[in-house]
Amino acid sequence: MTGTPKSAVVSVTPAYWAEACAHLSKKDRVMKKLIPQFGDAILETRGDAFVTLARSIVGQQISVKAAQSVWDRFSVLPKRLTPAAVLKLKVDDMRAAGLSARKVEYLVDLAMHFSAGSVHVKAWQEMDDDAIIDELMAIRGIGRWTAEMFLIFHLMRPNVLPLDDVGLINGISRNYFSGEPVSRSDAREVAQAWTPYATVATWYIWRSLDPVPVAY
Repeated sequence: MTGTPKSAVVSVTPAYWAEACAHLSKKDRVMKKLIPQFGDAILETRGDAFVTLARSIVGQQISVKAAQSVWDRFSVLPKRLTPAAVLKLKVDDMRAAGLSARKVEYLVDLAMHFSAGSVHVKAWQEMDDDAIIDELMAIRGIGRWTAEMFLIFHLMRPNVLPLDDVGLINGISRNYFSGEPVSRSDAREVAQAWTPYATVATWYIWRSLDPVPVAY
């Protein structure tokens, strides 16, 4: 279904990207090396808050390939992937698409929050990162990591450091510690040089592990 509105990826380069790359290259020797290698990669957004969060729930604890397969089957069940349409889906059909019973519950809860207006989508642009994370974590199935991915991939906030992300920790281990195990405090210390552009640095750390960009 690539190319349809509900799965389309919109290529958007945040306004701060070039400035962030210059800042990181100046402050951090690893970034100075990584950024030119992946200079063509850009942060991408699907432009729809509900779809972005639904995708992240579908993708929890399974491989990127498996997540895409389940998403492809789930996302064509309704004519349009909206909260109201998801609430009308049959549980059996959602399970048949490959969703676990728990993920079905999470997607329904997400749709209910959006339908009821208990998430303040229009206010997010003015809210700070922590306030948005708190609001999203009130939805079943959304933990801090998912909320941080949303800040990065949907709201494109410049200074998100997702310390629960395995790829970030592995990438810091490989690029800064010659593959030695890395603690959260080690990662936080490395990332001090990335402020106020931790999102961009995280993006390039991900690229160092997998050159193909992921979009949520």
